[in-house]
Amino acid sequence: MSIDRRTFLRMAGLAGAAAAGTAAAACRETPDASASSAAPGGTRWAMAIDLERCAHAGGCTKCIDACHRAHNVPTVTEPGRDVKWVWKEPFARAFPEQVAGPANRRLAEIPVLVLCNHCDAAPCVRVCPAGATWKRDDGLVMMDWHRCIGCRYCVAACPYGSRSFNWSDPRPAIATLNPAFPTRAKGVVEKCTFCEERLADNRAPACVEACDERALVFGNAADPQSGVRAAIDGRFSLRRRPELGTGPEVHYLV
Repeated sequence: MSIDRRTFLRMAGLAGAAAAGTAAAACRETPDASASSAAPGGTRWAMAIDLERCAHAGGCTKCIDACHRAHNVPTVTEPGRDVKWVWKEPFARAFPEQVAGPANRRLAEIPVLVLCNHCDAAPCVRVCPAGATWKRDDGLVMMDWHRCIGCRYCVAACPYGSRSFNWSDPRPAIATLNPAFPTRAKGVVEKCTFCEERLADNRAPACVEACDERALVFGNAADPQSGVRAAIDGRFSLRRRPELGTGPEVHYLV
């Protein structure tokens, strides 16, 4: 059966639209949480950071070093292009709303360990057009580095500066390669994942394990008997930028 040119072009356009719709739907698919080693139902991973204990260690960076070694985080010295999963900020920068009164002058001198907050309502998840970042049933905000298209919408959306973009190939900047963890590529965003690969083996995150001061407490905040729940309930704590309604799951004990 022969068709004229106009009919052919109309049929080709419909086929192209259908293919585009299928591809878009595939990009919106969220990876199966169970396939990503998600914890059983009722789990909500959270971390509590004791600022006093952390400050007692002075300029200690064991938690940062352990995290970056475990996850092949590159050491990039060029300003504005550094890559970090865990790092320290001055208290006044981490909690600008908390330093107005004289009672907080002591706190203002404390360096604060910061990382991805694995928010309940994560803005980075909402803006990702490729489905490269998603939220698991246990609360972890995850990254699929193969899906990341480098648009950096998530970087702009995160109010905590918790995401880093690889402006160049990060692999030459990795001091000691950990062959057990994948490396990333140029044009990809990365961040803390609460060590989901260690949680799958029933192990604590690398930063928690490395802290000699036991300033970091990690566990299931949905379990009333867990250590992290006891730490949060037993002490006054702060969360970063609570007014934004993101629901951070990193709590700072003061």
